[in-house]
Amino acid sequence: MDLDLRKLRYFTAVAEHGHFGRAAERLHIAQPVLSRQIRALERELGCELLERTTRSVRLTAAGEQLYADAPGVLAAAVAATRRAYGAARGARRLVLGFAPGLTVSPAVRAFAQAHPDVEVELLHLNWFEQAEAMRDGRADVGYLRQPFDPAGLKTLRVGSEPKVVCLPAAHPLAARRRVRHADLDGEHVIDAQTRRISTIEEKLELVAAGLGITMIPRSVARYYSRPDVVHRTISDAEEFEICLAVADGHRRPHLEDFVTIAARVLSG
Repeated sequence: MDLDLRKLRYFTAVAEHGHFGRAAERLHIAQPVLSRQIRALERELGCELLERTTRSVRLTAAGEQLYADAPGVLAAAVAATRRAYGAARGARRLVLGFAPGLTVSPAVRAFAQAHPDVEVELLHLNWFEQAEAMRDGRADVGYLRQPFDPAGLKTLRVGSEPKVVCLPAAHPLAARRRVRHADLDGEHVIDAQTRRISTIEEKLELVAAGLGITMIPRSVARYYSRPDVVHRTISDAEEFEICLAVADGHRRPHLEDFVTIAARVLSG
């Protein structure tokens, strides 16, 4: 029997919070998805890990044991993965993961001028795996956008960007340059909590079809621009924080130089 590490991380979050809703919020996934993953883990292990009530969850004896063992298992898996990826890439390569809509080319160009002998490999990250790519060793450094789970990462803020609402082109609010949260009261919001969605393209297709609205970073809206969807800044919304992230203890050659250069070039 193989232990699925992602399911183990999900179980650990539920155990820590004692509540599926709060754990799902921390993991940035929909609660039904989290519930299904924990049920699948229990089936794979052949035992109940949680006692569920309408308000909270409690660990069974098996759950207590798995929760005690989980940190060591996860840490060993992460360390092994990092070592394998590092050996495969060699000392003259860095992998930069970046979130949708963010532009990394200025940092790559500036680093190449200082270190022309180091290859920078780019890795496009989905919104749900931003931090995971640093923790599992696929990327050495990430250019990311909050929110994400920062556990095991060192982050450096380099900027922020506005939140926008995406609307069908024919929506009454599309005629405005800016909107407020109050203007959106009563609208159906499409997000991971209300509908299973894995890509920005899916969200925008639903918006264009008139099935709801969605709120995303401005750079993402611009990157995925299309004529049947408009985006408007939400004037009273908190901005999305943008940061560089590196896994704790990661010491690849040239990594510190890259972070220093990228922070200078990308700050705004």
